Amino acid sequence: MQYRPLGNTGMKVSELGFGASSLGGVFHEFDEHRGIDAVFAAVEAGINIIDVSPYYGHYKAETVLGKALKDIPRDRYYLSTKVGRYGKDGVNTWDYSARRAKESVYESLERLHIDYIDIINVHDIEFQGRMEGGLQKVVDETLPALHDLKREGVVRHVGITDLQLENLRWVIEHVEDGTVESVMNFCHYCLCDDKLVDYLDFFEQHHIGVLSASPFSMGLLTERGVPDWHPAPKPLVEVCKQAAAYCKEKGYPIEKLAMQFSCSNPRIASTVFSTTRPEAIKRNIEYLEEPMDEQLVQEVRAIIGDQQRVSWANT
Repeated sequence: MQYRPLGNTGMKVSELGFGASSLGGVFHEFDEHRGIDAVFAAVEAGINIIDVSPYYGHYKAETVLGKALKDIPRDRYYLSTKVGRYGKDGVNTWDYSARRAKESVYESLERLHIDYIDIINVHDIEFQGRMEGGLQKVVDETLPALHDLKREGVVRHVGITDLQLENLRWVIEHVEDGTVESVMNFCHYCLCDDKLVDYLDFFEQHHIGVLSASPFSMGLLTERGVPDWHPAPKPLVEVCKQAAAYCKEKGYPIEKLAMQFSCSNPRIASTVFSTTRPEAIKRNIEYLEEPMDEQLVQEVRAIIGDQQRVSWANT
């Protein structure tokens, strides 16, 4: 396992991070005991960054993760969670107010059985961008509230997350340097979309650490293929199916190539993926121990062709 600095935070995070969204049953039903074992397996394997959110499973992911963290020494991991996006009884809600952000942090601490949060993120900021006040509310209200908690020692570092890289840049350009210490972006550093590289210089100029998520692009880059709810356009889904079939013919699972590619850029501190299966932790770490087939990367990207960097709206 390699460890990379996360901006100016002083944290060195594992190149592969554990995403706890699956512990909320976001993708499918799961055995809670195996999910907890997956957390143990990740930490034992050297993964030291764990990412979660109150939104995942409408508080369930934090609750299940907390059951695991009770039995893991606090110095073995960094914990990243979020504010702003929530839900209850199957209904999604958003609230980026200062009051709710502070309440949410204390609620997360209780669910997770910890007494401080290493990275607190404003979650999927584009949703606030669609509401009254727009992204300016993140600048004027949400981020200052989180920095209040940082001064109190409740959180250590403050970040923002979004699918749309343009939104991350806009917020950073409208705050003082040091306000945003890390960013998390998803589905933009993988075999079918590497748009994140266009923003790395900007993030580094502002001393911001970069976390990337979803190396399989939410199922696009898997032999199983995408779930019915996946928002990708049909032409992109089709070429990714072709790419997966091509890799299978070569005896090189597309999941292996996708994971190797997503973790290959040393300017990206950590790549977060989610699972509830301990064996998946072991398998993906084994992928990273092998050299990546550079030629196959080029062949797969040729199959994806003009669908490269085709994205979608966050939902």
